Amino acid sequence: QVQLVESGGGLVQPGGSLRLSCAASGSIFSINAMGWYRQVPGDQRELVATITRGGLANYADSVRGRFTVSRDNAKNTVYLQMNSLKPEDTFVYYCKAEIQRTAWVLTRDYWGQGTQVTVSS
Repeated sequence: QVQLVESGGGLVQPGGSLRLSCAASGSIFSINAMGWYRQVPGDQRELVATITRGGLANYADSVRGRFTVSRDNAKNTVYLQMNSLKPEDTFVYYCKAEIQRTAWVLTRDYWGQGTQVTVSS
């Protein structure tokens, strides 16, 4: 079994910061790209940021310059540092990891359970 557990969400005032973490655990052979997505219930999930195993990051235009994605390969963990938060950043944030469970199976996507981020005064 593979599990992705997120933490770090909450309520923050506009202009504030939050740091999300997502740790993968279980039967893992390797992890390729990891990333963060966000969604309002009933709407489509949108990409926030992704990062390759080698550290190459990609961002949505709406967060570039304010959010920073990073990862610790030794801990199978991806982070999202969110600065200068705006009310329009209010979403449920999900992490995703491309995980190969053994050397003999294909890589597939695994998702975390989601963590709520609310930006409000």
